[in-house]
Amino acid sequence: MNDLVEIIKVREDQKSILKQLIELYEYDFSEFNEADINQYGFYDYKYFDHYWTEENRQAYFVKVSGQYAGFVLVNDHCYLVHNNSRAIAEFFIMRKYRRKGIGKVVSKLIFDTHRGYWEVLQHGNNPISKEFWESAIRNYTHGDYSIQDVKTEYWEGQGIIFKNSEG
Repeated sequence: MNDLVEIIKVREDQKSILKQLIELYEYDFSEFNEADINQYGFYDYKYFDHYWTEENRQAYFVKVSGQYAGFVLVNDHCYLVHNNSRAIAEFFIMRKYRRKGIGKVVSKLIFDTHRGYWEVLQHGNNPISKEFWESAIRNYTHGDYSIQDVKTEYWEGQGIIFKNSEG
């Protein structure tokens, strides 16, 4: 892959771009969670505005060679690890950019940006996500992680827990 992959913190004046990308993500993800659009034709991500009102939430665009290619939402709302930990709330790479190693580059950039304990959950109906995250985290941690079953108020799946090295 010769493309420049970068993560860029989403500014408040860029909310409309992120909102559109989240709609694409929610559409893709509806095959796993069976979500429907609302009466206005939107999935309407529940925590969208919280990323500009809560200190422990960060939103990042993913860009590839200067083009929008997805986003990552990070927060500290964890189910399995509660001591100063971070979680991937949502992770989206547009179909055009998938299966090119871009997601693994992005995950490394995010993990390197936020040091400490991490929890990455995968929906039980999404085996592709499970495969991706196990591979990405295995490579990132050199196999130093654990997997636990997780049950949220909305779904069941697995969580991968690790701590990034301080180097």
